[in-house]
Amino acid sequence: MGSSSEDEGEEYLFKIVIIGDSAVGKSNLLSRYARNEFNMHSKATIGVEFQTQSLEFDGKEVKAQIWDTAGQERFRAVTSAYYRGAFGALVVYDISRRSTFDGIPRWLDELKTHSDTTVAMMLVGNKCDLESIRDVSVEEGKNLAESEGLFFMETSALDSTNV
Repeated sequence: MGSSSEDEGEEYLFKIVIIGDSAVGKSNLLSRYARNEFNMHSKATIGVEFQTQSLEFDGKEVKAQIWDTAGQERFRAVTSAYYRGAFGALVVYDISRRSTFDGIPRWLDELKTHSDTTVAMMLVGNKCDLESIRDVSVEEGKNLAESEGLFFMETSALDSTNV
């Protein structure tokens, strides 16, 4: 006989936000993860877009609703509203553009100000395929993550590294 449980078929939904400066690769990280696609000529996100990914874990359906937010300053008032209810956040910078790394504390402050729950956060150095023009070292990323209590990894949406 198969075991039956009252919570069989139970569903869990986790909201994840992807934040960071414009053109750090947030949309391409999401499209690589959700659809295994990469668009070399992707346009800037206007406002917010999201994808839902599902997987089964211990017989329960777990859904991640992943919100890709606009990085441009002019959308900041709109996008910060989407932090509410977030369970996790990817705070993304471009390893080849120091200014995007220098902006991370501002993104963390914004997330802490506008989220209404404790959010699991990961610092993501994207575009690690651009090693030849790297402007932020792996060590700098690790040190910032450690000092802020964040998880850390480097990724490349282009070649799927760590996506």
